[in-house]
Amino acid sequence: MSAQMSAAPAVAPSANRWMQLVVGVICMVAAANIQYSWTLFVPEIQAVHGWTRASIQVAFTIFVVVQTWASPVVGYFIDRYGPRNVVMFGGLMTGGSWVLDSYAGSLTGFYVASIIGGIGVGCVYSTCINNALKWFPDRRGLAVGITAAGYGSGTALTIIPIASVIAASGYQTAFFWFGLLQGAVILIAAIGLKGPRKGEVSFSSTVIQSRRDYTLGEALQTKVFWVMLVMFTCTVTGGLMAVAQLGVIAEDLGVKEFEVNLYFFAMAALPFALMLDRILNGISRPLFGWVSDHIGREKTMFIAFSLEGLGIVALGYFGSNPWAFIILSGVVFLAWGEVYSLFSATAADTFGSAHIGKIYGVLYCAKGIAALLVPMGNILMEATGTWNSVLYTVACMDILAAVLAITVLRPMLVRHHESNGVVYNSKAAHA
Repeated sequence: MSAQMSAAPAVAPSANRWMQLVVGVICMVAAANIQYSWTLFVPEIQAVHGWTRASIQVAFTIFVVVQTWASPVVGYFIDRYGPRNVVMFGGLMTGGSWVLDSYAGSLTGFYVASIIGGIGVGCVYSTCINNALKWFPDRRGLAVGITAAGYGSGTALTIIPIASVIAASGYQTAFFWFGLLQGAVILIAAIGLKGPRKGEVSFSSTVIQSRRDYTLGEALQTKVFWVMLVMFTCTVTGGLMAVAQLGVIAEDLGVKEFEVNLYFFAMAALPFALMLDRILNGISRPLFGWVSDHIGREKTMFIAFSLEGLGIVALGYFGSNPWAFIILSGVVFLAWGEVYSLFSATAADTFGSAHIGKIYGVLYCAKGIAALLVPMGNILMEATGTWNSVLYTVACMDILAAVLAITVLRPMLVRHHESNGVVYNSKAAHA
């Protein structure tokens, strides 16, 4: 869609913003292991301590809930103390959480470490996304997609080293040394972070964007915010379930130890699927973000969410075949990762960038709501005896979100922008 509105003349964006994007990506890569490598540790923790999967996965749920629900508070501290200080604090907490995990001898120890890690990663993630949204209003989808890709695919480089250290020296050693490494990287990279000054950014000419900056209270009073929250919750649940349970699903389907032999290297199916998934998860964020910059956010949502839903259905039906498991899990992650670029960009387009840290922080709580549903996946699977019941349920949620994007969100956004004085050309208004 395109729109016209009386506004200040366009300015040439600062070249410094690309360096800010690079620094943000480095911080996101270093923070990604806590979420995306967790599935490697669960079987090992269970083997050493004998705890149930569900009780161990509570630590993952705690981490995600704290990370997401702390985001509105993090947004306040970003506005008050600036991105550099917030990310440096996040680096200390992120590294410290895995060091604590290495010494934990009880479930309580893992739960406390998850709280610390959730705060740390919340600081890093929210700040870097916030910075990308503010520096690139003309390319929000692409910029926030690249930044989120650092978090989504950052572990592609460390999956194999972590698995190797776990196999050779135990999960405690992997927690300790990788915790120190990732904390140090975030601390060093954060030194270069800063926010844009007035006149260093320009608006998009192809995506409708508000020139009015909503406060958090004003955003919460709009219907469009709550529709996005429902859609975000629906779509993030399926991918988050796969992130936390992929190792368990692979084991239950009997494909975990299948050897993938591609002539030039061989690897077990689960690590190979995890590595492929991280890569595709990362690619999807800038890819769909870039697409949304050109065809609009809602159309892109419909395409991506439909693809994710169909991929999850196929995974449930064909997942017992090792090659199908690898390919279809990749499809699911390809179509899931973009939620973090699409919803953040849409929120900034809708409510402006001045208070987007707090506004997207509350919207990002959808991930915390979805995290509460992850342990329920184990319960549903145990009750029905099959993962299909879980996969088909979350697939329906994805399809629902896809339909809402076109039938509800799209016309609602048109009315929202018109109420703020945006003058559409007739083609855009009735598209």
